[in-house]
Amino acid sequence: MFFDGDPMERRSEDQLTPEVLSEDEEPIIGSLLDRRTSQMDDALLEKFERAIHKQTGSYQHHNLVKIAVEHDPIDLAIASTRLPLSARLVVYRNLPETEAKASFVIHTTSPTRIAIFRGIQDEEIKQLIENMPPDEAVPILDDLPLRRLKRVFELLDEKKARRIAALQQHRRHTAGRLMTNEFFAFHLDTTVGKVVEHIREHPGVELTGWVFVLGDDMELLGYVPDRNLLVNSEEVPLRKLMRPVVHRVSPETPRDEVVELFERYRLSALPVIDTEDRLIGVITQGDVVEMMEEIADETIANIGGTAERLTEDEPTWRRFLARAPWLIVTLFAGILTATGFSIFQGQPWFLAVPFFVPLITGMSGNVGIQCSTVLIRSMATGEISAGTVGAAITRELKIGGLIGICFGIICGLAAYGLNCAGLPHTFVDPILVGTIVSSGVLGACFTASLLGTLSPIFFARFHIDPAVASGPIVTAFNDVSATYMYFVVAWFVATIFQAAG
Repeated sequence: MFFDGDPMERRSEDQLTPEVLSEDEEPIIGSLLDRRTSQMDDALLEKFERAIHKQTGSYQHHNLVKIAVEHDPIDLAIASTRLPLSARLVVYRNLPETEAKASFVIHTTSPTRIAIFRGIQDEEIKQLIENMPPDEAVPILDDLPLRRLKRVFELLDEKKARRIAALQQHRRHTAGRLMTNEFFAFHLDTTVGKVVEHIREHPGVELTGWVFVLGDDMELLGYVPDRNLLVNSEEVPLRKLMRPVVHRVSPETPRDEVVELFERYRLSALPVIDTEDRLIGVITQGDVVEMMEEIADETIANIGGTAERLTEDEPTWRRFLARAPWLIVTLFAGILTATGFSIFQGQPWFLAVPFFVPLITGMSGNVGIQCSTVLIRSMATGEISAGTVGAAITRELKIGGLIGICFGIICGLAAYGLNCAGLPHTFVDPILVGTIVSSGVLGACFTASLLGTLSPIFFARFHIDPAVASGPIVTAFNDVSATYMYFVVAWFVATIFQAAG
């Protein structure tokens, strides 16, 4: 028994050969702007700009054909995203063959695909999909309007359409969307010779590194590494070579859990099974690498406080709209801070307080970011679990308190010295100023460490990316809480000094 799919060609990934260094040599780390791929993209962009006139849209056909033939469709897809949408369609049209066009569509961005689909017929979209594995076709078809998607499905081969539909039924960011339903799986009594013969007959199905072994009821029993097919006799059945499958997931397993399994156990493939333990799909390393890139983009966007596409050259007004909502919180935080200034403005001790507000917010902000960054990293790598989260919170609060004490004393002494020297001229007792600053730094740092520690865990509980805890929203709340803590401490210390004096 075996499971296979439609024959199709898959472009193998380029292998990068690492440069061999002698023992006394050290690798040279260049600027991110000087990477080889960046230089290649810049060179391609220059060629495109010489071949395509931006204002008129006219182009030199022979130059575009030459560019398309000389360069890999993947490089063309990436470099063309820096061109106007109309020019991207021109680049696509000048690719030499359907296979190259399919690779171009797979590796380009969603806006580019939408522009291409608007300029081509349903029959051409059908040809593109037929040159893609089903798992690659699913995100491509997501960029089609519903009516057109139905028309394209009617043109597709019934078997291919059924495989794509089976993947589309799963929710995004789950194992069901990541997996491919084209793989090699055989009954445990199948011999090595028959397996090898079948693999040769289906060169379009990717060999994931594992050949899966099934039981009488199609349940997953184990796997055989593809190398074992080469070193064993053709008469040997798979049952004698198979190894147990330790890790498996369901179609609804979240993508983050899938990535964690690959990272922790260095898997080359991960089987996806249904409720009856039947193999329905396989997740490969290439699928996980693509998903890790997407997760990284989303995490960086959350940290920076923006919803814009980091990999797409969007118009300025659209980037503004993506950033503005996050910054509204910062605006209101500033208003709250200004309100605090107005509340305490009439107090005699307040003359010296505003000079040190930047110091307080700067110290507390960095403490909060450090706490949240460490926790987010530990959560991402699995170092913190539900059983150890309490210990992690306690550890970070102790560190935050120690930082507040040490730097509070330093800042207090510095403020005392400055006031003794007459800087700033506040006419307030230097001892009082030093005590206020020292206590304020301690309180603000402890408050920041508390917020920076609890916010990632809070967001994780509600299934929100904890990286939001490092974004402008939490940073704004941290500034407000640190400032008000500083004012309250200053008022409290001044009250004690007044009662004592």
